[in-house]
Amino acid sequence: MGFTCGIVGLPNVGKSTLFNALTATIAAQAENYPFCTIEPNVGRIAVPDARLDQIATLAKSAKITPTQIDFADIAGLVRGASTGEGLGNQFLGHIREVDAIAHVVRCFEDENITHVEGKIDPISDIETIDTELMLADLESLERRSENLIKKSRGNDKEAIATLAMVEKIIDALKKGKPARSVEAQFEDKALFKGLQLLTAKPVMYVCNVNEEDAATGNKFSSRVADHAATEGAVYVVISAAIEAEIAQLTDDEERSEFLESLGLEQTGLSRIIGAGYQLLGLITYLTAGPTESRAWTITEGTKAPQAAGVIHTDFEKGFICAETISFDDYIDCDGENGAKDAGKMRQEGRDYVVKDGDVILFRFNV
Repeated sequence: MGFTCGIVGLPNVGKSTLFNALTATIAAQAENYPFCTIEPNVGRIAVPDARLDQIATLAKSAKITPTQIDFADIAGLVRGASTGEGLGNQFLGHIREVDAIAHVVRCFEDENITHVEGKIDPISDIETIDTELMLADLESLERRSENLIKKSRGNDKEAIATLAMVEKIIDALKKGKPARSVEAQFEDKALFKGLQLLTAKPVMYVCNVNEEDAATGNKFSSRVADHAATEGAVYVVISAAIEAEIAQLTDDEERSEFLESLGLEQTGLSRIIGAGYQLLGLITYLTAGPTESRAWTITEGTKAPQAAGVIHTDFEKGFICAETISFDDYIDCDGENGAKDAGKMRQEGRDYVVKDGDVILFRFNV
């Protein structure tokens, strides 16, 4: 499963520089002018997971396959995007297709890089983007409500339920609140998701700071942190410039030494992925054997048959059981055979909720 994360923000905040670094490519132009990225560039990258390497070593796997994440670099939005300003309608359409939004906020000063608003004010930047997304959603829902009202008069039950939801969301948007702020009020999550609202997308704020502020943040990123706290949102502090340097380092030891010299424990990529998994409630389970060790991404709370279905639909249809070893037990017992001998392998049934790091062998029959 994995997920698609759309990188958005005002022009010249470091979106494309970050995209290039995260995907270790130069596919997206990183130029000092608005709209240099007209179509969303998409980069698929492996999700770093040290656990996968450890189980592969014990299983003597010939192949290692990590789970993946797609990053989509979406061109910079500007004030008026909801009415088409700066090709806004086209860009807003691209945002509808992603699972989560990484909102890159400029938290650095550099007189050589112009700011589209003429000042460094991360909260104002966030409000500009939020306003455009809310206006676009408001216009979409108000158009839709006209047809729903007509159908409701004919006692169309689905239209009545949808209209009630739409009216509550419209009320929230008019108060300056995104659609996700009222999602908890609705039992029918599928109906809510089906509205395909921009402001229903979960958001993480990515504070792009100068290199010297990467480890500690600065006054600008602190303001974003406070803002995120009021929304119950996730935020990450990174330096796109540092990530660009890391992307050039191919040796793991050299990369670790570079990070250590900057007072960093992880790359920005790892922190963004971690925040994304937290945001979407995702976890990873593992499969291991002599042919391949592989990581699989599922939603937290997924039961064993549905987790098996991520590998192949036949696994879910013919599910018998999930032979499960926790990651810690797999390592402590030197692999599958040791875990079996120690009584650490469990046969789990249909109601078992898969845990993060579980090493699983699915038994099925079709």
